[in-house]
Amino acid sequence: MTVATSQYETLSAVKAAREAIDDKKGEDLVLLDISEITPVADYFLIATGNNTRQIRTLTEEVEKAVKEAFGVSPLSIEGLGQAQWVLMDYGDFVVHIFDQETRDFFNLERLWSDAKRVA
Repeated sequence: MTVATSQYETLSAVKAAREAIDDKKGEDLVLLDISEITPVADYFLIATGNNTRQIRTLTEEVEKAVKEAFGVSPLSIEGLGQAQWVLMDYGDFVVHIFDQETRDFFNLERLWSDAKRVA
């Protein structure tokens, strides 16, 4: 089951996730529209946390915000144990929350450079 049934609902859910991250002082938020270049998802939301505690908090807040607004939970959450790179898969969109070193190493923005950035 995916989060949304239309592009508008998906984008609304992504924005709820983004607001949750922003409210908890997540940094360097980037939203990529990947819908035209891969069937994996429609959007990647990428953010950075300053430490493992904040990364866990950001993850919890995203899960809470999307659940409250849309009544769904992620299909899976990976990486929460080490909290260097947490991946939250909502089907239509994926939230990536990194520590700075891991984000710099994987550089998803470069890897997905063909994707459109969404303001």
